[in-house]
Amino acid sequence: MLIIKEKKKLKMENVLYFCSPKLNIYIMDKKVFTSRLWFLLTVIFAGAAMRLVPHWPNFTPIAGIALFGGAYLNRKYLAFLVPLVAMLLSDVVLGFHNTMPAVYLSFVAMVGIGLLIARKPTFLNIAGASLSASILFFVVTNLASWMGSPYYPQTFNGLMAAYAAGLAFFNNGSEGISFFANSVLGDLFYTGLFFGAFYFARLRFPVLARC
Repeated sequence: MLIIKEKKKLKMENVLYFCSPKLNIYIMDKKVFTSRLWFLLTVIFAGAAMRLVPHWPNFTPIAGIALFGGAYLNRKYLAFLVPLVAMLLSDVVLGFHNTMPAVYLSFVAMVGIGLLIARKPTFLNIAGASLSASILFFVVTNLASWMGSPYYPQTFNGLMAAYAAGLAFFNNGSEGISFFANSVLGDLFYTGLFFGAFYFARLRFPVLARC
């Protein structure tokens, strides 16, 4: 294994970025599928499978998967590709609907939020990223639901009514609180679960801290 410390951009195959906030270290190694990567893949695909378990409306692991992948998959193309594949596979089972483009657009943006906290995944940053993801998902998907909807006038007031419906409390407590509240709680729960699982796993198995 060869370790290189330099500031120049390296155009090589099989170059992995070593996770160090203080210095740029690149490791040339043919072993791409490390223990760390296998663990991350397991968490992401297991998280996607949790969508198949009965749950409150919008209480899902979607944001958690996106944020976790963005924060810890060191290669950017994997950070986007792996969560998207996991999401798509679960949607094949659950079925597709007419607002899927808005859902996936939100999902990609959430991965971007995960990338932003990758260098410093502290408790506050993770919680803030989760809340940001909830708001983003709510705004984008409700906008998509309103566009062309026969239930709401295609006016500014109609759009506000669509957002208000997403905030309204459910009459039946068995479905949670509201669409937006369920989303916030679900995002916080699953994001905390995924990030927390990786944090404690690294304490128990130091090899997982290596890229």
